[in-house]
Amino acid sequence: MVGGLIVASERWHGVFTGDSDMHKPQAMHSRAAPRVGGLAVVAGSLAGLLVLGPSNMTLTWLWPVLFVAAMPVFVAGLLEDITKDVGSGKRLLAAFASAAIAWWLLGGVSRVGWSWADWLLSFWPVSLMFTMVAVGGCTHALNIIDGMNGLAGMIATLMAASLALVALQVQDIPIFLIAAALASATLGFLVWNFPFGRVFLGDGGAYFLGFMLAELAVQLVVRNPSVSPFYALAVLFYPVFETMFSIWRRRFKRGTPVDQPDALHLHQLVFRRLVRVTFSRDRRHAVPALCNAMTSPYLWFLALIGLVPATIWWDNAWVLCASIAAFSLAYLWLYARLVSWRRPSWLLLPSIGRNVRRK
Repeated sequence: MVGGLIVASERWHGVFTGDSDMHKPQAMHSRAAPRVGGLAVVAGSLAGLLVLGPSNMTLTWLWPVLFVAAMPVFVAGLLEDITKDVGSGKRLLAAFASAAIAWWLLGGVSRVGWSWADWLLSFWPVSLMFTMVAVGGCTHALNIIDGMNGLAGMIATLMAASLALVALQVQDIPIFLIAAALASATLGFLVWNFPFGRVFLGDGGAYFLGFMLAELAVQLVVRNPSVSPFYALAVLFYPVFETMFSIWRRRFKRGTPVDQPDALHLHQLVFRRLVRVTFSRDRRHAVPALCNAMTSPYLWFLALIGLVPATIWWDNAWVLCASIAAFSLAYLWLYARLVSWRRPSWLLLPSIGRNVRRK
């Protein structure tokens, strides 16, 4: 409902909430659309939890704490969506602040699966700093993959569904309900975002989802010793790997500042070298408006390479590490093929242009 209201009232607020620069390197859309879809995700999650909360006494304190902790980074992202004047450094600091609030109110990372590291994490300053970097980094990472219609939203939905399924298996009902509400609200946002891109998630929505997913993963491991710490990494690994790979690529391969936007993320390469090129072989035929949305399913299936085994073998560290390695290899293989223009022919879409000529 909130997403529909944002779309219906675009003519009144679009000058403030829409994209002002369609020529920036990371821009992959042909028209401006409101960037405040995060309001719909927050409203949907809040509505779901307000309905569920009174029937579960354990849930009544957990979800308000998570929402309170998420507000600094959500507000910072929302202000960037509206003013376009909140730098990435300030937003990252807001993510660290949200992680610190959650650590203070709920506790933070206390085990990672290695005895020496777990011993270090028993000291609260170490746990605080590690939690801030881990949760804040994951929060920022989801925003990195927010570039195509349905990409970040569906990836967040799949991650939330995985967290909900694992929480249900260990009977952590509060985590299950929060993750389920988050996934359901994001699906409501996707009604307006995929495939037509009538509203975007924006920095506020991406940061809110990133923080909630990271914090739910941390709390699931903290509250349930049977859940492997590697599960928290495996379930969030796609945006985390994308961020680390982008930092390495910019800093060491291209020698540019790590915070300088570019058009070399995997989803951008898939868009240009697997999807768009299929429809632009004949210049007489325009690129379809849905070309942007056709990119996202490629990345959904890539993410499932790691997510599916992580959801099934959430208590097996070896399988979880294998799923992380499998995703990394698949990502690097596809990236290397696309960046060198050696795209796999079996991944190309059928050309509309050729079909029109045949008719």
